[in-house]
Amino acid sequence: MLKICKLVRLDNLYMPNKRTLLIFFMVISALGFSQSRFNLPRGNYTKVKFQLIDNLIVFPVEVNGVKLSFLLDTGVSKPILFNIINTDSLKINHVESIYLRGLGDGGYIEALKSKQNALKIGDAININQDIYVIFDETINFTPRLGVPIHGIIGYDVFKDFIVEINYASKYLKLYKPEDYKYKKCRKCQTLDLSLVNNKPYINAMAEVNSKHIPVKLLIDSGGSDALWLFEDDSLGLAPIKDEFFEDFLGKGLSGSVYGKRSVVNSFSLNNYHLKNVNVAYPDSASVSFARKHKERNGSIAGELLRRFNIIVDYTNAKVTLKKNRNFKAPFSYNKSGIILEQNGIRVVKEIDDKAVFDYGKSSENQNRIRVVESYKFALKPAFTIVELRKNSPAERAGLMIGDILLSVNGKEAHHYQMQEINGMFRDHDGKTIRLKVDRNGIVMTFEFKLESLL
Repeated sequence: MLKICKLVRLDNLYMPNKRTLLIFFMVISALGFSQSRFNLPRGNYTKVKFQLIDNLIVFPVEVNGVKLSFLLDTGVSKPILFNIINTDSLKINHVESIYLRGLGDGGYIEALKSKQNALKIGDAININQDIYVIFDETINFTPRLGVPIHGIIGYDVFKDFIVEINYASKYLKLYKPEDYKYKKCRKCQTLDLSLVNNKPYINAMAEVNSKHIPVKLLIDSGGSDALWLFEDDSLGLAPIKDEFFEDFLGKGLSGSVYGKRSVVNSFSLNNYHLKNVNVAYPDSASVSFARKHKERNGSIAGELLRRFNIIVDYTNAKVTLKKNRNFKAPFSYNKSGIILEQNGIRVVKEIDDKAVFDYGKSSENQNRIRVVESYKFALKPAFTIVELRKNSPAERAGLMIGDILLSVNGKEAHHYQMQEINGMFRDHDGKTIRLKVDRNGIVMTFEFKLESLL
């Protein structure tokens, strides 16, 4: 993840709204709030809307009075801040150096542990929150998702509330556990949770090579794939021979994660059954730290979780699932072989909407009006190819790492959100993709068809 090259004193950063923050502390202290957990000053719950980007939940969190964007990740124990170099007004309190370890093929990363921070999610407030801050600029999820991401939070939200995640309507509800009453729901399924190192696990059943295998999985809302399984020949957890391909799986705090993509015949959560579910088997080096929990067999993540509306109840150690309109959606993956990053900006020449009129006389001495086309230059995001799967349709077509997308299927690339382009790469077999790219200042055009390897 991030490595600190220079130790920065953060407790003296400029804070433009110190007086507002002081009043904020005085008010919530007067209300008698506990200083070690989230509290709700009014009402029994708070509702927060989120964006679903590449199956990941992105939602607003205020840190010491500054509005930031966080990922909701059930797989993290403490909030982590990164990508805050340009957030000049953010104040971080009482710091000490520590080391963190996450998914990826790298090692530990240096960070700062900060105490006594004020966090606000909707109406929920915590005035004594520990945060881990990473300053290494290479640890930044914004380029891969195409939207600003400043941090990750998980356990500290789930331990203090019963959390409703409505993937269909894209909102969170945080309920006070002592006031929450479960509604009767005949279409719901409730599963037991087990918490290990502040992370939630459930039991499921995976059918691999016609063999039904019980698995214990981390609920990982911070992962974008459907299902990860750790290879274990003794259990039969391994891709079927010749029915997998090597691929980039994602980016963790400790670096990139690679592995094999395949399909399980079926996957069951209690009485919910899904057929032909995409699965990834991560390289053992990338998940060596995660495998220290010996009973864990993998993770259930966003591409599968989004098919349900979910109520997570750490207090009573259970999770309730209700399938939503996404339940029968086909499982998808990137068939192009291209991984993009929103990497910097490029200058784009555009027609100015404001018309310029040229008044004059024609050769016949008659008055004429001519509309003169004018242009302006604008700064737009640059989408760059940063990973390219070997022998993929894109690589065979001649595309290369470092190519900058100019247009996709005839439409200029900057008119798309990055997740829209990624969605096109997950489309049906045989779909034609035409890309115009800038390669070291030379404009080149390529065409290929999407093809499934599963």
